[in-house]
Amino acid sequence: MTAQLIDGNALSRETRADIARRVQTLKERGLTPGLAVILVGDDPASAVYVRNKVKACGETGMHSVLETWPASMTEAELLARIQALNSDPSIHGILVQLPLPGHMNAQKVIEAISPDKDVDGFHVASAGALMTGLPGFWPCTPHGCMKMLESIGYELRGKHAVVIGRSNIVGKPMAMMLLHKSATVTICHSATADLKAMTLQADVIVAAVGKRGLVTADMVKPGAVVLDVGMNRDEHGKLCGDVDFAGVREVAGWITPVPGGVGPMTITMLMANTLDAAEQSL
Repeated sequence: MTAQLIDGNALSRETRADIARRVQTLKERGLTPGLAVILVGDDPASAVYVRNKVKACGETGMHSVLETWPASMTEAELLARIQALNSDPSIHGILVQLPLPGHMNAQKVIEAISPDKDVDGFHVASAGALMTGLPGFWPCTPHGCMKMLESIGYELRGKHAVVIGRSNIVGKPMAMMLLHKSATVTICHSATADLKAMTLQADVIVAAVGKRGLVTADMVKPGAVVLDVGMNRDEHGKLCGDVDFAGVREVAGWITPVPGGVGPMTITMLMANTLDAAEQSL
């Protein structure tokens, strides 16, 4: 068996085309969705991520504001900028690129963003809404994973999903989203005694820990769906995920590549959240 690829680039293009149509409809009503992106410091990877987010805004017809600040910016100054953007009616989504410089409390900064503009889905109000099944903004990466499962028509009810990783950004919200679809969910992490025993039971595996080659072919049940959220580099500097792609592809039923899998959908869901925020502002 050779797994079928879930093409994140193709799904992203299709989804963004739909977003662009909805944006145009809003513009015809006099409203242009706006996203503000704040970058503090000069981390090269963060600069690339921010540039891609601003580019996506342009491609879908949205308005974007990029604020770049030196690492010497104080936390109080950053909080003041967020408050100003909270009050700006032309801005519907606010994103502060992480990680922040060490002298800043990231959670405090996230909590300063209005829940109505929390398009990253990291605010405690967003997390609470996801936990209790209320409307709110879902974190973009796990939301993108759910869209990928939806794109292949995968029925999650009654299936066993194993999420590897317990971060607030991916692991925990991923588990909640799967649970909302009536999957039975196991969360594995660094203290899990026998990871292989867990993954061999899984109909769906979501790997999200940032450890190259963590999931190997002998850990995957034949026909399982494997979503690789990891973003690492191999010894040659080439991008790779948490899954041994070449080996696992010969066992799994469906698999996402790295790059070109979950990554493009993360930014696409950010656009979707920003559009939703603009529509709700009406």
